[in-house]
Amino acid sequence: MKMRDTFIKPMHPEGRRFVAIFAGISLVLFLIWDPLGWIGVGLTVWCYYFFRDPQRTTPTRAGLIISPADGIVSLIEPAVPPAELGMPDAPLTRVSVFMNVFNCHVNRAPIAGRISAIAYRPGKFLNASLDKASVDNERNSLCINIADGRQIAVVQIAGLVARRIVCFVTPGTEIATGGRFGLIRFGSRVDVYLPDGVTPMVSIGQTMVAGETVLADLSSDEPPRDGRTG
Repeated sequence: MKMRDTFIKPMHPEGRRFVAIFAGISLVLFLIWDPLGWIGVGLTVWCYYFFRDPQRTTPTRAGLIISPADGIVSLIEPAVPPAELGMPDAPLTRVSVFMNVFNCHVNRAPIAGRISAIAYRPGKFLNASLDKASVDNERNSLCINIADGRQIAVVQIAGLVARRIVCFVTPGTEIATGGRFGLIRFGSRVDVYLPDGVTPMVSIGQTMVAGETVLADLSSDEPPRDGRTG
């Protein structure tokens, strides 16, 4: 890997107009007062960094469920998937990954399969780290049918400053593990509802990398993991 690639990441096309807007404002600020212009430059760089879309190396062994988002595991608990997906009304293990405004916000499919349903629901913009954000906040839910007939729900949840959920796929789309399916602008959360009987292989507080960190394994029967802060 070149040293340049360590610091300069590709930007998702969704971010181009935002970076252009920030850059234009910076030029105006320079005309007003140089220090303001440099603040604008800093914000422009941050905006570019926010919409970065780095290449990821995705584990591809059958049965692996991969993190759909960069961030921190904020919740692991039983919960019923969003009703609008039409999945059975029974609690499943939900793993929530909270993204702050410095995380990469491109979301990736946790497992390969066919997207059988997508449902958008408007809502509030509470802090996405809160448990009630799963119920009250604006969200976009996907149901993925996997090869063995089971289903996995993935839910994009808007956060305190997020004001737009973007979804790149449609029902019927066949998606690979780690494939890009959407993003959320400026701080948010992604929930994964694991199939019945599947135990997460992560713990609360763990840092996740979208498309790379193994979240669970359909073929594993190991007990839940506890986290230890060092």
